[in-house]
This record gives sequence, C-alpha cells and structure tokens, in this order.
Amino acid sequence: MNSFLWRLAHCLLLMVFTNAAHAQSDRAATEQVAAQLVASVAAVQPGSDFYLGLNQQIIPHWHTYWVNPGDSGNATTIEWSLPEGATAGDILWPSPSRFSLGPVTNYGYESNVTLLTKITAPANLQPGDTFTAAAVVDWLVCEEECIPQQVELSLTLPVVGDSASVGQGSPYIEQALTQLPVASPYTLTTTQTPANTTTGRAQLSLTLALPAAQISQVKELWFYPYDWGRIQQSSPQLMKATAQGLELTIETGEAPLTAGQSLKGVLVIKERDSLSESEPSLITRGLEVDVPLTIASTNTPATAEVSGVINALLLALIGGVILNLMPCVFPVLSIKALSLISHANQSPTQIRLHGVAYTLGVLASFALLALILILLKAGGAQIGWGFQFQSPLFVVAVAYLMFAVGLSLSGVFYIGGSAVGVGSSLAEKPGYGGSFFTGVLATIVATPCTAPFMAAALGYALAQPALIIMAVFLSLGLGLALPYLLLTCWPRLQRWLPRPGAWMERMKQLLAFPMYAAAIWLVWVLVQQAGINSLIIALGGMLLIALAAWIYNGTRYASTRWNYVGSFGALVLIASVVAITVVSINTSRAQATAENAPSTQHWEAFSEARLNALLAEGKPVFVNFTAAWCISCLVNERVALSDANVIAAFARGDITYLKGDWTNRDPEITAFLKRFNRSGVPLYLFYPAAASTPQVLPQILTPDMVVNVLEKTDF
Repeated sequence: MNSFLWRLAHCLLLMVFTNAAHAQSDRAATEQVAAQLVASVAAVQPGSDFYLGLNQQIIPHWHTYWVNPGDSGNATTIEWSLPEGATAGDILWPSPSRFSLGPVTNYGYESNVTLLTKITAPANLQPGDTFTAAAVVDWLVCEEECIPQQVELSLTLPVVGDSASVGQGSPYIEQALTQLPVASPYTLTTTQTPANTTTGRAQLSLTLALPAAQISQVKELWFYPYDWGRIQQSSPQLMKATAQGLELTIETGEAPLTAGQSLKGVLVIKERDSLSESEPSLITRGLEVDVPLTIASTNTPATAEVSGVINALLLALIGGVILNLMPCVFPVLSIKALSLISHANQSPTQIRLHGVAYTLGVLASFALLALILILLKAGGAQIGWGFQFQSPLFVVAVAYLMFAVGLSLSGVFYIGGSAVGVGSSLAEKPGYGGSFFTGVLATIVATPCTAPFMAAALGYALAQPALIIMAVFLSLGLGLALPYLLLTCWPRLQRWLPRPGAWMERMKQLLAFPMYAAAIWLVWVLVQQAGINSLIIALGGMLLIALAAWIYNGTRYASTRWNYVGSFGALVLIASVVAITVVSINTSRAQATAENAPSTQHWEAFSEARLNALLAEGKPVFVNFTAAWCISCLVNERVALSDANVIAAFARGDITYLKGDWTNRDPEITAFLKRFNRSGVPLYLFYPAAASTPQVLPQILTPDMVVNVLEKTDF
C-alpha cells in the first residue's frame, strides 16, 4: 500500500474506531497515555481569549503524532463542544521530534506534550455563570505496536466580570507556549533542483542565514514539513556551512513542491547554550518556515540548464526518427509512402505541401499530448509517455481504428469526400487533409512504443517546466515526421521510389495486414487490462464495424433511398459498438480486478473459521495481525514477510499465510488479540502442523528469524 493510501486509511480509522476511555472530568487515562484538559486562566471573562490545552503524559518508549505524522501514524484530533457563541481555533502544535524504525520515520511527541487551542468566550456571559468545554480526543499511540485510543474530557471554569482577576492558569500552558515554533529572526530561502532522470527525485535546499559567529553553535538542524510528501521522511538531512549561513539538503518526496508553491513547516534547531557557563548544554528552538520555492539552480545554473535542454531536444529528435522503424508506426508510414508514390505526377510544390501537412499533423498531435501531460502534472498526477494507453477504452478505440483502416485498405469500404476527416479514411484520404490526419494517426499509434534515446529525453522533460516539456515533445514529433518531410522536399530522394503502377493496389491490400496485426496486438493489451471478457467485447465490436462497412459500401452506389438507409444502418451499428464497448469494458475491468486480486498475493485474508479449518486439517499456518497505520507492521511486512527467502520458506513448508487487517474496526480480530493479552498490532503467530498452540513471534521481525521459525521442527 503506498503512503497516500496509508494516510487515507488513517483518516477513515479515526472516524469509525472507538477503542475509547470515557471520562466526564478533566482527566482520563489509558494504559499508555494520561490526558488532562488544562486552561491558561482560572476564570473566564466575557468575550476574552484564552487557551485550553490537552496535556498528554506518555509512558516511556511510546509516542503520539504531530500534525504531519510522517510515513505512518495519525495526528491527534480534538472535537470541541463549547457554549453557544464560543469559538475554538486550530490546534497549535509544539515543535515535534522524529522516530525512526527501519525505513519508516514518523513525527510526534513522547513523554509529555500539551496541544494548545485558542478559545474565544462569548460576549454575553454573565459573572456567576460557568463556562464548560468538553472535548472528544482521538490519538494513535505507538511503540512497536500501535493502538488507536479515544477519551472524553470536560473542564468547567467560573465566569467573572471584566474587571475581576482571571487567576493563574495551568503551568502546562506556559510550558507549551515556549515550545511553539516562532517566526525566524533569520532569513530563510529554499531552492529545488530538477528531478534526477534516474531516481525521479529532486534535492531541496533550505538555507538559514545565520551569522558566521553563530554557525559553530549549531549542533543539529532538522526540517519537519507541514504537508506530507514534500520530502523523504527517512532520508538524511545534510547540514553544511556556506557563505550564506547553514544549508540543509533534503531529498524530495512523493509530492514535491512545484513552481509557485511555498515550503511550509518547522525548522528545529539545536544549538549550544552560550549562556551556560558550566557543562555544555543544548537549547532547542522551532522556527516557522513559509518560504516561496525558487526553482533550481545548479552550480553552473545557466550553462547546465541550457545544456540539459539542448541535449534533451537532440535526444528527442533522434528518438523520433528511430520511432519510425518501430512496429507501431511502420505500417502507417508505409501507407503514406505509398501515397507519395501515387503523387508522383503532381508538382514538386504539391508534394512538398503533403510533407508539410503530414508534419503539421504530427506536431499538432504531439503538442496536444504535451498539453494534456502538463495539465495532469499540474494536478498532481504522476504520468509519463503513453499514458493514454493505460485506459482500456482508449486501447479498444485504437484497435477499432486500426481494424477499420485495414478494412479500407482491403477494399471493403471507402468513405467519400463528404466524410473527410472521419475515421479510417483519414489516413488514406487523398489531399492535404489526408496527409495531416496520417500524421495524427502515426502519433496515436506511436505512443505505446519507445525508441532508443527517447527515455532519457522524456525522463528529463517530465521533470521540467511546461515550456521545456512542450519543446521536447515537439522535437520528438519533428523527428517522427522528418523522414517523410525530407522525402517530399528532396526530389533526389523521390527518384529512388518505384514508379506508379498496378502493383500499388496489391501493395495497398498487403498493407492492410499490418493494420490487422496492430489491432490483434491491441486486443491482447486490452485483455491484460480488462480481463478475458473484454476479448468478446472487442471482437464483437469489430464484427459490427465490418458489417457497418459492408452495408455502407454495398448501398453507396444504390438509389438515393437505399443509400440513406444503408448509411443510417451503418451509423446505428457504429453507435451500438460505441455504447456497448463503453458500458462493457468498465464492467469487465472491475471483474478482472476482483478476480485477479488473490493471485497477486501470497496470503489469504484472516478469519477464525478459516484458521480452525486449516488447523483441523493439520496444516501449518502463519498468522499476521496488522494495520495500515502500524509502523512496525509496515516495516516487518516490507523487510521480512515480503522477503524472497521467507516466501520460499512458506512454499517449502506448505504453510498457509493468513493476514488479519485491523486497519478498520474488526471485533473478530479484537477478540482474537485479547486471547493473547494484546491490545494492538502487530501480532505474529505460527501454528506448526498438527499443533493447536501457536508460537508467538517477536514484534520486530527479520527474514532469517522468520525462516528459522518456519523451518524449525522441534516445537
């Protein structure tokens, strides 16, 4: 499960989970966390502002989470119930700490933390009344296991007049106020380099303009982003002194900043206390970061940038030329070459115009592709070359188009001038329109293919601003159109072409077969995407297309009445193909996804009935109780349970692997955990063959440990 889905699961979790400790006072406690509602005042004045705080005392080795929990976890939430007219602001988050376990890094708090909320009392309160604030608080507390918890707290304060003293509040409030990040007294700047063409990651640099004399006092600098995905949580943050101050270099994450956005978060700085005269001690400060991003500068900005763009344009041009030789494009190009031969009796100017029209068709199509990519990229999508072939509907539509072009080349039908620019006749239609749409068709069929040099150029372009993306795509398109353009513009090359003759009709019919082959290949692609049922849908659609072509052509030279009837019948059949395909392909894809799901995993979903059935048969069973928000669960699954040696050990021992997902509330799993005195996950159990008592594995797994347990025979 990727990080986005983990976070989504977390949100859903706290909406439905109620592992709660209820209380009607200002205090409540779970096994891991003692919570208390505290205030900055002892009494409330009408219309005044004050703070309420949720103080958490957390037992050693456990932690709760910051507003951005990092790779996993979930932030604490507070739902306030206040007197009518009162308002509550957002949680004010103290500077966090980080907790790393294997490849997972989270942000949060341990030991003691107070989360502040600014409250505004209603102006119509009367002295002698009381002000009662109630809160439903949800948090996730983790060590090696994670437990979602909920408490209900309430705090009542007396109301006094405007001139009366509000008294002294809780010391926790004063302590929490000192832990809030503050505006930086030093200038902050941030830059981001272009993404590496291999890793797809960029480098984010955050510079703190500290005075030179103070730089040596800093022992640690760490940036915590407010938004998920801006950086790689688990990557090191490298600090170095520069002429501008201290620079922190960080690898970007799955949702890096783009031009026009700002880097927001907290920069935690630990520095030597210059006022301490005894043992050196460190003071920790949190500085608010809200800095507009400056896009990329390398050590030699202008030269390197220009060089990178020129290289990408040249690679794209060469890749586009080579793309003509790929199986996707070659049949279409052959058709146009045949067309060029048939134009041999035209003037050189007319032939050149055909080349220009074809080139414009290619460039217009590549420009449209680039524009779609730019818009999708601006919307946060991670896509690349040939993205449209990820849609089964697009694949089947191109398959139909290839099939229709093949029918036309075979002589089954021919669409006259009234249908210029439509369907399969576009590629073979005489005139400049036909040349233009041949370029469009060549682009459509080229996108699933990749030629040498293309990958590097496109990889570079997709990480660049919109203008460079467009330039690289146009260069690629120019490379694709270049051979035909040269052929039309250079008369000497045309002399190498054979003379027109009867053989051209045979050649035209022969070229229909590459089109049928392309259609077959696309149907095969479709079946991989949308399941075996899509095969009958696509073949049925082709049958109707062939029938429509036959009816249309058979009535084309009949009387006007039958010509209309034939044309109408053909249109009805084509419309039926479109409607049936759109409805059926999505259904087939959903079914295929559901059917294929079990085959892509080496585990089954846990149920006690399934476990008992396997034990009754005397089979060995491994049970993994996990949750999407559990850090150690995720680490164990990535590092140990997905290891090839472990999977092989499961296979050798014919061990059934059951996974109990506790991400959402599951009473059956909760009850099962309690039998092993567990209130959270992970829990790993191994039932050897013919054994009713399982071996309980540690909460931190290694591949060797799991293999040893699975292959141990003397339990």
